Amino acid sequence: MPHIAIDNDLPGISGLLAQRPDTGAPLGDLANALLRAPSSLSPGERELIAAYVSERNATEFCSASHSAFAAAQLTGGEELVRAVLADPATAPVGEKMRALLRVAGEVQSAARPLSDETVAAARAAGADDTDLHDTVLIAAAFCMYNRYVSALATELPADSGHYARSAQRIVAHGYRSGHAQVPVS
Repeated sequence: MPHIAIDNDLPGISGLLAQRPDTGAPLGDLANALLRAPSSLSPGERELIAAYVSERNATEFCSASHSAFAAAQLTGGEELVRAVLADPATAPVGEKMRALLRVAGEVQSAARPLSDETVAAARAAGADDTDLHDTVLIAAAFCMYNRYVSALATELPADSGHYARSAQRIVAHGYRSGHAQVPVS
């Protein structure tokens, strides 16, 4: 049961965004900028980073949502996403993505500078300043989104098809289309 009264039946962050559109709109805009705007990383790769951070933060709604969003946009689909969540060191992703997932994991683990070794490994794998910036910002933002959802004990969807339907909306419309209807985290 959520820790605050939510006057809608939307699960996870969707209910929170609908409850407070004054804060929900900017949070949706941020997610859209981080995950859908032009970038050197594909939307699927950025969703994979969000899913990985959410999984590490044990935020089931966010992990399941962004796993579905990544799977819908990446070759390898659900199998690839499961492999990354289980162990990015052995998952069938390129060295650059593996290095960026390590960056995301370091950001998720503590608020401190990335280790020189992690940055050097990412650069050696082909990551540039934009890749590092975007990965750090996605990881940091999803720590916030995950805490927002988890701390207020939001509900999980009752319908097992929720995540797949949400993935279709995200791929087609991004996060700006109907903030209350599109899960961010």
